Amino acid sequence: MLEELKQIVFEENLKLVEYGLVVLTWGNVSAIDRKSGLVVIKPSGVPYSTMKRDDMVVVDLNGNKVDGKLNPSSDTPTHLELYRNFENIGGIVHTHSSWGCSWAQAGRDVPAYGTTHADFSNGAIPCTRALTEQEVRGEYELNTGKVIVSEFSKRGINPDECPAVLVHRHGPFTWGKDAHKAVENALILEEVCKMAHRTEKIAALCDDSNIGIEDYLLDKHYQRKHGKNAYYGQK
Repeated sequence: MLEELKQIVFEENLKLVEYGLVVLTWGNVSAIDRKSGLVVIKPSGVPYSTMKRDDMVVVDLNGNKVDGKLNPSSDTPTHLELYRNFENIGGIVHTHSSWGCSWAQAGRDVPAYGTTHADFSNGAIPCTRALTEQEVRGEYELNTGKVIVSEFSKRGINPDECPAVLVHRHGPFTWGKDAHKAVENALILEEVCKMAHRTEKIAALCDDSNIGIEDYLLDKHYQRKHGKNAYYGQK
């Protein structure tokens, strides 16, 4: 079932190791087949070094396993909540990458400081509010997804224009039109987090608070790559 999508999800999971975004089993990639409403996701706790395509697990949008011998990722309810609410996304990545987690653990948004960020997101990368004790003790992974969706709704952020979020005290989730783009966005997010930290450190050393990209430059870079009349790259 969904053998081609299983192969894609398998390969994209391995890229997390290749890109240095995960250690041990700390991450997962999923993808959705919108026609059938089925999701393929990495199995829980399986080492990347021994993982095979046939280990990928297929679930429906209610979390019922429909194909696969192993248990799906423990983060599956978070992925499913995002697929149910962000209708244009086709792939999701969760990692515990160092720079992304550092900002998440600090409970801070990643401000837009330059054009590299602007090429990626049309504004700051949001960090969610903290989950309550009740949310953590309850359906934790589902509530993580709900908090992400709520944060974007509350702030009026379009998930198509900001393909990433930091979950408070936890770590990053990214998404895209497919699993490949979601992994690419995870890599970009890590670089953006690293650059933002360095920007703040350099500014502090120089006693310079004049950091933060101008709105017109942010808009120019985002629109030239992602807007209706985008002209970056080849047609």
